[in-house]
Amino acid sequence: MSYQSLLSNFTLILFLLMVVTGIIWVVDTFYLAKQRRAKADAALVAFDARVAKLSTDGIRADTSARASIEADQLRRPAWIEYSGSFFPVIALVFCLRSFLYEPFKIPSSSMVPTLQIGDLILVNKFTYGVRLPIVNKKIIEVNDPKRGDVVVFKYPKDMSMDYIKRVVGVPGDKIEYKNKKLTINGEAVSYAALPEYLYKEGDNGLKYFQHWDENISGVAHQILTDTASPAFVTPWEYPNRDLCSYNTEGFICTVPPGQYFMMGDNSDNSADSRYWGFVPDANIVGKAFFVWMNLGDLSRIGSFK
Repeated sequence: MSYQSLLSNFTLILFLLMVVTGIIWVVDTFYLAKQRRAKADAALVAFDARVAKLSTDGIRADTSARASIEADQLRRPAWIEYSGSFFPVIALVFCLRSFLYEPFKIPSSSMVPTLQIGDLILVNKFTYGVRLPIVNKKIIEVNDPKRGDVVVFKYPKDMSMDYIKRVVGVPGDKIEYKNKKLTINGEAVSYAALPEYLYKEGDNGLKYFQHWDENISGVAHQILTDTASPAFVTPWEYPNRDLCSYNTEGFICTVPPGQYFMMGDNSDNSADSRYWGFVPDANIVGKAFFVWMNLGDLSRIGSFK
């Protein structure tokens, strides 16, 4: 099972734990606690009656046990006590993850050099609107994804998987990808050459990539291209496939309403919208903005674009 699948299952598990511990807390607070109080009061009345009878008989009774009797009757069972203690913590974590920020781990090199394998990132869950947890249904509109944003979304071909790519096209955009250069709505995206980028490709050893500073709608970021990879792509079948035309130099696509076109910064090593199509707004999870940890390289910690 992948890390992101585990995260998805963890969210569901967290929700179920919150519901179960919450029910126990409510039942205990508004029902069981009253029962324990009634039993404690009855026990104290009986104790006081015994003390009064002994006093009438001229016997001085030890009343120090009164407090321990009350405490014993009011003591919650361990499973109720733990549930009551965990409920607010679980509820807080669930709300933070569902509506504010959620952690993700970068599993592949598709976003190099912006994001490296092993980066632990934070995703802003409310930038693009408030969504119901688990079902990911938007209930409050806030902002829409913009060109250049780095976005986490549900992979259209497998909703259990989370992908991270950069938004290249928004609804209505005409995207042209020719000889590994982008044109958006007839305006060529600017590219500035950088020194070659040396990257370790898993067990394949070190490899040099072409290194560019790309600027999409004012968002400057670095990308890689591989001279050994062709400019053309072989698309799969996907919804609205008729809005794209492919040739040996690349492709031209018109982004349909309510959907987005995504690409990885390591473009020749990224399975993205060029292959499997558009990302519906309903699939959007949030905007990635911060690397909070990389156990192999602490210098990676910080914000990114």
